[in-house]
Amino acid sequence: MGKVLCIISMVISALLLLVFLLDAAAGIPFGRSSIVFDIIFIVVAAALGVLSFFSYRQVRP
Repeated sequence: MGKVLCIISMVISALLLLVFLLDAAAGIPFGRSSIVFDIIFIVVAAALGVLSFFSYRQVRP
């Protein structure tokens, strides 16, 4: 069950990263309302992905 939760959080972080990168670059989902929030959410999504990956590696099968 732990590996499944880690995989789900990696997928969610990848989706968030994609959405906010698209918003920062092209303004597609949110119309580029605040570039500062886009950058903050990109950093947070990347950190969530890294932490999920490290947790996935440490969970026993």
